[in-house]
Amino acid sequence: MDIRQVKAYGAASASAPLEEITINRRAVQPHDVEFEILYCGICHSDLHQVKDDFGGTMWPIVPGHELLGRVTMVGNHVKDFKPGDLVGVGCIVDSCGHCEYCDEGIEQFCEEGVTFSFNSVDQVLGGHTYGGFSKTYVCDEKYVLRMPAFEDLAAAAPLLCAGITVYSPLKHWGAGPGKKVGILGIGGLGHLAIKIAKAMGAEVTVFTTSPAKVDDAKRLGADHAVLSSDEEQIATYNRQLHFIIDTVSAKHDVNMYLNLLRHDGTVVLVGLPPQPLEIGAFNVVMGRRSFAGSNIGGIAETQEMLDFCFQHGITADSEIIPIQDVNDAFELLEKGDVKYRFVIDMSSL
Repeated sequence: MDIRQVKAYGAASASAPLEEITINRRAVQPHDVEFEILYCGICHSDLHQVKDDFGGTMWPIVPGHELLGRVTMVGNHVKDFKPGDLVGVGCIVDSCGHCEYCDEGIEQFCEEGVTFSFNSVDQVLGGHTYGGFSKTYVCDEKYVLRMPAFEDLAAAAPLLCAGITVYSPLKHWGAGPGKKVGILGIGGLGHLAIKIAKAMGAEVTVFTTSPAKVDDAKRLGADHAVLSSDEEQIATYNRQLHFIIDTVSAKHDVNMYLNLLRHDGTVVLVGLPPQPLEIGAFNVVMGRRSFAGSNIGGIAETQEMLDFCFQHGITADSEIIPIQDVNDAFELLEKGDVKYRFVIDMSSL
């Protein structure tokens, strides 16, 4: 198969910095879309993968799964995209296409396993996939999203992972008028969860460990904001909430939040703590409560999310950086020192 060499930023090991490297991209196949990457968001899971926190990282690794770009070339069988179109690619770039989950449009649960936009076995070119910290990307048209013309395109890039990661459970668990929704954590995921839940019509209560973020939660649209260390205030929410979106990607105690649920309520984990979380039996048995998880969304639902966010003027609060500052950004992300998403302007690569 014909290949093209492309500039990218990648790491050679868990202890190595990201630096400019050259990677291979496949030449455009009949159903492929090639696009120049304009912006790429930085997700906490990028950091986890680079540090090999989950195990299984393949080196060299080129992170990035919030890709927003402009089409440069399409295969001769592609009908829905043309050069010049704004497009996006999120986490999923391939799946089996024929199992019950793919048939239902929930490719993220593909029985044979999805191919992710980076650090997955590349089913077409061989080797492993390289992500959006690069100049261009090539993807089968089935996994390419049509990007609405957001006024701030850079700030829309994080919707491709962070946005769908919170939109999918908010929709699945029925956020809307009459529902009291809790958001645990105000970071890249949490701040978008606030905006989306409010746009859906829910009453939103935010829980944060940071006093500085209590006021910011109100700015983002939350109806209520609670400091997690304030036991007296926390107690006023006992048995009040229909469900809680837990966005925290570090080890934390979820049991006190389970107690804030009404009967049949659910705490939905969307963060990815690398360590196991402990659940007290009585905290779920009492009130028939649930502790659940949610993992991104399918392609159709991701397109639905993009259109919803465009309609409601929702983008991420973003700090735009050149690719050369990515190592500094990773250090700040590890410390939680970002409001609320780093986005790389790829024009400097």
